[in-house]
Amino acid sequence: MQHVEHFYGLPVLTVPPYTPATALPDAASVAWRLYVGPYSNDEDYEAYWDRFISTVELEKVRALVFAHGAHYLSNDVLIDLSSRLTGLEALFLSDLEDDEEMISTIYQSDLAPLLDAFPGLRELVVRGGEGLGFPVTGHAGLRALRVESGGLPPEAAAHIAAADLPSLERLELWLGEDDYGGGTTVEQLAPLLAGEGKPALRHLGLQNSPIQDELAAAVASAPVVPRLTSLSLSMGTLSDEGAEALLHGQPLTHLEELDLSHHFLSHDMMLRIWTSLEPAGVRVNLYGRKDAEDDGWEDDEEFGTGGRYIAVAE
Repeated sequence: MQHVEHFYGLPVLTVPPYTPATALPDAASVAWRLYVGPYSNDEDYEAYWDRFISTVELEKVRALVFAHGAHYLSNDVLIDLSSRLTGLEALFLSDLEDDEEMISTIYQSDLAPLLDAFPGLRELVVRGGEGLGFPVTGHAGLRALRVESGGLPPEAAAHIAAADLPSLERLELWLGEDDYGGGTTVEQLAPLLAGEGKPALRHLGLQNSPIQDELAAAVASAPVVPRLTSLSLSMGTLSDEGAEALLHGQPLTHLEELDLSHHFLSHDMMLRIWTSLEPAGVRVNLYGRKDAEDDGWEDDEEFGTGGRYIAVAE
């Protein structure tokens, strides 16, 4: 995991920990990244935040990125300032690198109050799944939602799948391992796969899952697929079994892109997928072929069925 350099089409600017000697850029021209540092105290956090809200025109801020040292403050302080952050359209919660904090230990919270406070929010990215809640019945404005997690709580995934998000165009869920709080089932994603509540959806990512074959089989007949322009089943344990289901399911030739990267497909299966979809103009991502761990276990608790493993867990 790396810090984002661009977000919501804007360059990311880290708010300096001091009053800058030169003028800050126009508040609407950058995504403001809030980073204090891992060894700062509460007074440092408060002073840093107070300096930001007193020197930047909050009404013009379009995008915020919360990072280490500030991310734990994000929900409450943002909600308190919702009357001033009237132009906020994009939010990234917990932009942390691996050497700062493992993704499995990044704590989130109930996002419903945050979404209620910002009806104009268009894009939301969340890194980390521990404690994440999404008991949201609907949000009219949200167009893109990505949850990066080594273990997305199944209840949160089910709530996202069932939420009424009429403007949502892009949805990416990193489902993760049971051992890190994951465990989402195909049944919990049923409303999403049925195409309910998200009529504008054009990109769907069901990623980083140890049940990638089951997801592929479900996608093969899912009513949501014909409306998509791109589909990602990447980062998981996809094997020939899941790929076979895709090839024998509904046509995928309408897609512009199919991302299967980080997979466990045989070379023969890779060729079959390529020759089935590339001539129709589908960009197929088959990079990152992995070999199952040769541990001799049929169902290994650490690596998953047949020694396969997801891309991001810890």
